[in-house]
Amino acid sequence: PPITGCALSAQLAQAQAVPGLLDAQRTAPSYVHTEAVQAALAKHKERKMAVPMPSKRRSLVVQTSMDAYTPPDTSSGSEDEGSVQGDSQGTPTSSQGSINMEHWISQAIHGSTTSTTSSSSTQSGGSGAAHRLADVMAQTHIENHSAPPDVTTYTSEHSIQVERPQGSTARVAPKYGNAELMETGDGVPVSSRVSAKIQQLVNTLKRPKRPPLREFFVDDFEELLEVQQPDPNQPKPEGAQMLAMRGEQLGVVTNWPPSLEAALQRWGTISPKAPCLTTMDTNGKPLYILTYGKLWTRSMKVAYNILHKLGTKQEPMVRPGDRVTLVFPNNDPAAFMVAFYGCLLAEVVPVPIEVPLTRKDAGSQQIGFLLGSCGVTVALTSDACHKGLPKSPTGEIPQFKGWPKLLWFVTESKHLSKPPRDWFPHIKDANNDTAYIEYKTCKDGSVLGVTVTRIALLTHCQALTQACGYTEAETIVNVLDFKKDVGLWHGILTSVMNMMHVISIPYSLMKVNPLSWIQKVCQYKAKVACVKSRDMHWALVAHRDQRDINLSSLRMLIVADGANPWSISSCDAFLNVFQSKGLRQEVICPCASSPEALTVAIRRPTDDSNQPPGRGVLSMHGLTYGVIRVDSEEKLSVLTVQDVGLVMPGAIMCSVKPDGIPQLCKTDEIGELCVCAIATGTSYYGLSGMTKNTFEVFPMTSSGGPITEYPFIRTGLLGFIGPGGLVFVIGKMDGLMVVSGRRHNADDIVATALAVEPMKFVYRGRIAVFSVSVLHDERIVIVAEQRPDSTEEDSFQWMSRVLQAIDSIHQVGVYCLALVPANTLPKTPLGGIHLSETKQLFLEGSLHPCNVLMCPHTCVTNLPKPRQKQPEIGPASVMVGNLVSGKRIAQASGRDLGQIEDNDQARKVIVWCCDCHSALLQFLFLSEVLQWRAQTTPDHVLYTLLNCRGTIANSLTCVQLHKRAEKIAVMLMERGHLQDGDHVALVYPPGIDLIAAFYGCLYAGCVPITVRPPHPQNIATTLPTVKMIVEVSRSACLMTTQLICKLLRSREAAAAVDIRTWPPVLDTDDLPKKRPAQIYKPSNPETLAYLDFSVSTTGMLAGVKMSHAATSAFCRSIKLQCELYPSREVAICLDPYCGLGFVLWCLCSVYSGHQSILIPPSELETNPALWLLAVSQYKVRDTFCSYSVMELCTKGLGSQTESLKARGLDLSRVRTCVVVAEERPRIALTQSFSKLFKDLGLHPRAVSTSLGCRVNLAICLQGTSGPDPTTVYVDMRALRHDRVRLVERGSPHSLPLMESGKILPGVRIIIANPETKGPLGDSHLGEIWVHSTHNASGYFTIYGDESLQSDHFNSRLSFGDTQTIWARTGYLGFLRRTELTDANGERHDALYVVGALDEAMELRGMRYHPIDIETSVIRAHKSITECAVFTWTNLLVVVVELDGSEQEALDLVPLVTNVVLEEHYLIVGVVVVVDIGVIPINSRGEKQRMHLRDGFLADQLDPIYVAYNM
Repeated sequence: PPITGCALSAQLAQAQAVPGLLDAQRTAPSYVHTEAVQAALAKHKERKMAVPMPSKRRSLVVQTSMDAYTPPDTSSGSEDEGSVQGDSQGTPTSSQGSINMEHWISQAIHGSTTSTTSSSSTQSGGSGAAHRLADVMAQTHIENHSAPPDVTTYTSEHSIQVERPQGSTARVAPKYGNAELMETGDGVPVSSRVSAKIQQLVNTLKRPKRPPLREFFVDDFEELLEVQQPDPNQPKPEGAQMLAMRGEQLGVVTNWPPSLEAALQRWGTISPKAPCLTTMDTNGKPLYILTYGKLWTRSMKVAYNILHKLGTKQEPMVRPGDRVTLVFPNNDPAAFMVAFYGCLLAEVVPVPIEVPLTRKDAGSQQIGFLLGSCGVTVALTSDACHKGLPKSPTGEIPQFKGWPKLLWFVTESKHLSKPPRDWFPHIKDANNDTAYIEYKTCKDGSVLGVTVTRIALLTHCQALTQACGYTEAETIVNVLDFKKDVGLWHGILTSVMNMMHVISIPYSLMKVNPLSWIQKVCQYKAKVACVKSRDMHWALVAHRDQRDINLSSLRMLIVADGANPWSISSCDAFLNVFQSKGLRQEVICPCASSPEALTVAIRRPTDDSNQPPGRGVLSMHGLTYGVIRVDSEEKLSVLTVQDVGLVMPGAIMCSVKPDGIPQLCKTDEIGELCVCAIATGTSYYGLSGMTKNTFEVFPMTSSGGPITEYPFIRTGLLGFIGPGGLVFVIGKMDGLMVVSGRRHNADDIVATALAVEPMKFVYRGRIAVFSVSVLHDERIVIVAEQRPDSTEEDSFQWMSRVLQAIDSIHQVGVYCLALVPANTLPKTPLGGIHLSETKQLFLEGSLHPCNVLMCPHTCVTNLPKPRQKQPEIGPASVMVGNLVSGKRIAQASGRDLGQIEDNDQARKVIVWCCDCHSALLQFLFLSEVLQWRAQTTPDHVLYTLLNCRGTIANSLTCVQLHKRAEKIAVMLMERGHLQDGDHVALVYPPGIDLIAAFYGCLYAGCVPITVRPPHPQNIATTLPTVKMIVEVSRSACLMTTQLICKLLRSREAAAAVDIRTWPPVLDTDDLPKKRPAQIYKPSNPETLAYLDFSVSTTGMLAGVKMSHAATSAFCRSIKLQCELYPSREVAICLDPYCGLGFVLWCLCSVYSGHQSILIPPSELETNPALWLLAVSQYKVRDTFCSYSVMELCTKGLGSQTESLKARGLDLSRVRTCVVVAEERPRIALTQSFSKLFKDLGLHPRAVSTSLGCRVNLAICLQGTSGPDPTTVYVDMRALRHDRVRLVERGSPHSLPLMESGKILPGVRIIIANPETKGPLGDSHLGEIWVHSTHNASGYFTIYGDESLQSDHFNSRLSFGDTQTIWARTGYLGFLRRTELTDANGERHDALYVVGALDEAMELRGMRYHPIDIETSVIRAHKSITECAVFTWTNLLVVVVELDGSEQEALDLVPLVTNVVLEEHYLIVGVVVVVDIGVIPINSRGEKQRMHLRDGFLADQLDPIYVAYNM
């Protein structure tokens, strides 16, 4: 084809473009790279990078005894660099070329046990004695943190212990208390104090990072992710536009055959005795010699049988042009060759593939898709291979996963019919019919078939013959896979065209004897050998004791992967060692090839030893921008490349820009090499679109015109054409990773990793490098197989050094570096690593690494800018009537308590008239209500307690409760000698005694405090909390049952607390028989009725004061909201110790007269269906539970709904099922509960939630009337900025929020700015403030700390209504006016809770709620059952509970880091993997994150794994 300009001017132009590319570099040593890496590491050593080592549980540390170890098995040849038994230092960097060998290699090869261990990496000034990791690793035991907290002083940080669930949820008690020793890698307990490691991490992270980035792009909202701006100083290509390079003329020699079959026919008939192929057994003895005569006759026989013996005469299975697959093992090239030529003679199209070893072979499914799309129905195979395939019990070969149904046909001669005399194959000249299909695996693991026509096949053989100077009857040694690529082209096809003799070395022989190919070269005086750099590398390892090696017969050593950047070191090292054995420098001929373009370029063998090969030492920095710069000043980051010779005869080559339109590159620019020639593939079989993009490319000049009218083919190789027309390849398109706009090549990164003391810790060639997309950019991941004899500490040091080396040399951060046990990465059939499969395993969390180091802090530079808080708008400009900045003020109230009374009275003239509201309104005190009920309805049952079998354990009528309370009052006054106003701690299990004791206190004028009793199985953690509440509440006396009385004085109790300091303990099982002289009546409704103590999730113990007036108002409010009166029954499954749970359990029935069915949540552990069966049995309309009860039912009864239905469980009468909570409603749980029990009649809208807090025990509660709870979707990113932005359901970053029930009667709410205390508008996020007659009257603190109280209980707005006194709830939320109407006809205001202010985490200037991050993390992997997050010194710590084997622990680290980055734009600092049940949860089902944090920092969690992200 005509080409603009001439090749000479192109060479001149290119020589000028990159001055000095080849002059000084003629002799550039290839070990520059290893030296560069060592120098880079030395530089880092001075900076003393302290990387905290992960903590690992001892059971996770693999026991590595060398005897039990077998070297990695790589079933067959290797794609990249497999591992032989003698994997070791690959690049000898000194002239002696000393090699590090291991004793088991030398044993395998020579049966000796000597082992030389001079590692060459130390000779190049390397980091042999690498610095130990940070000094905090002193080898000492950690101090034991199991001392109980001192609960007598109230300054101790640990004064508040975990409030354990006693009952409610079946979780294992966390193993705090006895801190088990943590181990580092090698099982040595060290002072691995978490706090020290975190400090180390923080110090390291403080180091200056890359320069800050400037521009942003908007990510569909105002969270601005940084976008990498081009560096103004980045190198840009400056050369002239390149010219296409034309190879020499393809000189067709007169006696070249017109087709390959014609060549076979010629040699088979005129030289039938000439050897064609010699195969070897595993001892290196010739197994079989195939002559040209035999090849010809057997191929004919195969051709005849394929066409005539499959199917019937009328309906043959295979016709000319059909595709058949060839399935032959790597040790049987002769059978393959016969079958391949049989197909060519029969004019059917062979599709050679690998032998499927198992039904689940990595990638074999994709091969199946290829066979299916090619319409293959017949598989040709050998006898031995057929016997070895997996069989079903009936002896049939099962269908492999994803494969079409195949007929297996054995091609051995003895199984075939002889063709009749008159039958003869049809031998034509080569034409455009398809000759064969070669498979190609893409980056994503999919398999394509490249079709090669007969004319391309012939032309390719001719071009190779000309370029390599092949002559008749030459001997060639082939180590490569003969089914595809260079091995097929030279060892099966071109050899037959030239009647050459091929000595085929199977991979199994190479594994036993890596020198076998060199020995065969000597033995057969071979002229040519085809190898990969791996084979040269292995020969180096093993060559020691070989005396009689002579390689002077070789005129050409073809290096099939010579285009790979790391092959140059193998070539140099090989030459270095074997030059003395007759190897000449000019014999080494690297070549470049691709499945699409076949041979792209090959170095020609010359006789002139004075002309050394071309070398380029290129700046790695320039290459990342696609620019060729000869490296001058910075010797560290360079890539040394060797040329792969000249363009093929008869071909034209150019390079085009890798992305976008195929525009010609400049002379100093890296591009994708494209080839225009007859000798290439023509299409991807059956994929016309992909074919067009690859096989029909028209390179454009800068002026926009195509350079020729002929199409070019993209080779998939990146490189440039250098001076003298030499082709240089610097990487593959498939290995390209674009990180922040710079291009990096996976192979270069592998080479750098290998140069870091490579052979000690990982296997050469068992390294996978790929990129994953996280947060809008590619992130580099390195996975390597760890040697079994390296310790944890060594491996970890190696990992941190690899990171440093890659950072120095490539100026790119590695996102994740993972080591897996030897032999566990998925393999390609030839033993290389199956890259796409490895990436898949990594992404789905099933890689099971044994070491992981993540570096998100270094890599992720495109996070949004930290938020700067804006000053609020001043008051003057915003208040206009009831509007704030143009919006209605966010305020709402429940019904008015007073007015309802009268309306209701008029409406309800019913039986209960005598007992209606007016009667109740005249009583100010609950004790009076109880006395009144005991007189008017003495036998009305108020309480029924159920046991775990669902039968009634106990019940109380009005009069029974009254009489019992009287006796308790007498006991308090006579035995306890208490005055009115004294505080009494009630330590009872959930039940009826608790209720009686409470009213007994009221009758005696004492102030009760309900306290959860200690858990008998867990006294050490639960008793200190009891002791603390008793002391903080200043209880003068403690009432309890006989059983608990004994528990409080037991030996176990004495070990946990000082039992001598208990106040007097009264046992109410033994009551006096008399009545009190009079029942105490308080003088003033504002006096104290009871104290309510609760441990918050942040670990704060807070007691609030409830006055008599507030208590009565509270009961009245609930009575009205839920329409409670004596004929009602309400089921309660809650803990009765604080908040709304206590009020419902103890107070409401006495006030409203309804019957309460009490179900202790702890009973559900033995019988999860207890609560729902009771609700069904008593036909209850209203029931109350906690989240832990709901979770227990959802998890415990999920599979039992059918059997429950059969037992008659019916929930159709339930109209309200309220979850009593002090948090954002858990929509996922309530929805799954509703869905699960829908079949049992539960109405989907029955389930709702309430909201309570310390200042007001119930603000909202879904009552019987009024609209159903609504759900809105808000943008999670706006919430971080304290803004509410409503979005559609299902939109990205949306978060569903459910209304927290209806506002109770007598409650007013306003939303205020927590900082400025100004009122906020509708749908604005702020703190919920509440004004109500049942607000608590203040904190009861031991010091009477008024400052805390005045703010929380007596706040005023800074502008607007500045008179009203509000209580601050500490919860963030917003009000939104809906379209619905309330019971009183007003528009309904819905309250949505987002989270507690003291739980929220301030990170990067934004407010995060732990639950949102935890929800994302739990979704990240199926084995994560629970998660809790907290911050420590600005680091985000994520604790996950693992439900699975400990081997899975390390899989979670990258997944957790990824999901938090993607969804929350946060970098996780520490990932802690623990056992199930370690995250402490209180009785309300809330996570105790602060306790978890204290336990973590005090080394008390016994984690499976702790990863510190760098």
